[in-house]
Amino acid sequence: MSYMFEHILPRYLLIITVLILGAVTMFGQTYASTIMLDQKAPEFTLIDQNGLTHSLQDYAGRWVVLYFYPKNDTPGCTKEACAFRDDYKVIVAENTQVLGVSVDDRASHEKFADKYSLPFPLLSDEKGQVAKSYQALMSLGPLKYAKRHTFIIDPNGKIKKIYRKVDAASHSKQVLADLKLLKAN
Repeated sequence: MSYMFEHILPRYLLIITVLILGAVTMFGQTYASTIMLDQKAPEFTLIDQNGLTHSLQDYAGRWVVLYFYPKNDTPGCTKEACAFRDDYKVIVAENTQVLGVSVDDRASHEKFADKYSLPFPLLSDEKGQVAKSYQALMSLGPLKYAKRHTFIIDPNGKIKKIYRKVDAASHSKQVLADLKLLKAN
C-alpha cells in the first residue's frame, strides 16, 4: 500500500493535472479567439481557381459573402455552389461579392468551377489557416476540411452575420434575404 502512495499515485496526479491544465489552456485560446458579430473579419490572401490572388482588403467598400464548404463536387457542396451561382446576379446587384473557400487545391477548384459554370472565385485554403481563423476548420487526424459556415462582411470589413448551421439548398436565398435586411438598417 505504501508503494502505491509513494510511486503510482503521484504519477496519476501529475497526468490528471497536465490534462486539466491542457483543457483549460485550450478552452482559454478558443474563447479568446471566438469570432463575434461587429468585430473586424480576419484578413486573408488566397488564390482562386484561375490562379488570381484575393484578399479581404480587395473588397473594401463592398459587402462580402464568405462561405466555407467541405469538398468540391460533393452533393451538398454542389447544391450550395449552384444556388449561389443561380442567385449571383441578384447578389452582385446588391454590391456584394461571393467568395467560396475550401481546403481543396486550385486545380480541384478549377474543375469544379468549370463543371458547374460558377461565376465567383473559389479560394484555395490548402493549409486550412483561413478556415481556422474563422473557426470553420475541422480536423480528423491528418485530414482537414472546412465546415459549412458562412459570414456576411460589411463594406468596413466587420462581420455582420454568422451562419454555423447551413442548409445547402436554401442557403443562398437566406443569405440574400439577410443581406437586404442588413443593408436596410
